Amino acid sequence: MLPNQRRDKILELLKEDGSAKVVDLARLFKVTEVTIRQDLEKLETEGFIIKEHGGAFLKNVEDQVRSFSLVHQENLDKKAVIAQKCLEFIESGDTIILDSGSTTTEIAKKLKGLKDLTVITNALNIALLLGTEPGIEVIMTGGEFKPPTLSLTGQKAADFFKGLNVQKLFLATAGISLKSGLTYPSISDLVVKKAMIDSADVTYLVADSTKIGKSALASLGALSLIDYIITDAGIEEKHKEVFKDNEIEVIVAL
Repeated sequence: MLPNQRRDKILELLKEDGSAKVVDLARLFKVTEVTIRQDLEKLETEGFIIKEHGGAFLKNVEDQVRSFSLVHQENLDKKAVIAQKCLEFIESGDTIILDSGSTTTEIAKKLKGLKDLTVITNALNIALLLGTEPGIEVIMTGGEFKPPTLSLTGQKAADFFKGLNVQKLFLATAGISLKSGLTYPSISDLVVKKAMIDSADVTYLVADSTKIGKSALASLGALSLIDYIITDAGIEEKHKEVFKDNEIEVIVAL
């Protein structure tokens, strides 16, 4: 991995977790701690992060958490269209899982006013959006708090799903690699995503078309983990064919 590519991955991880230690980054990227410190110095000079003894944290993360806003706000127009399409697959009486993320947050906004719905989520912002809705029961996982994504993660969050059986999961992703499958910036999320998938009868991957063909740091597994992908009209025909070859139905939101 080239130095600029490694720094991009480090920044992606920090935008997901909020902070990281030098020793952990060195182990993760298989380079020396000296190399990681140089990477962090470069990212700090560029204004993205703030270095601290033994590690670094994302710049402005405290303000972001206080305002309860998500770091990833790109392509919100596409995400809103995808969210609207998702409503066609949510029925009264359903128990659903809403993963953390900006696209799933858009889904949550559109659930307001629905009745007889149970929503399980690891996202604090989604819980607050829906927690006062009279027709919606909100259940939260436990776990470790990740400030930039306002979410709970780790083994405790994953353990929450043991023994659960829900109808539908609306799963987020950072990148859909045709080689590596579903990918995420943070390793701590993988166990949670897998537990969500295992507890759901049907898994809908909700991802805008810009994420297809991109790869984040950690791979959850093959595309075959999902049943459907709900995306926008920007998806390329060659990518549609790949999903179809993996027996995944492509649903395009217009």
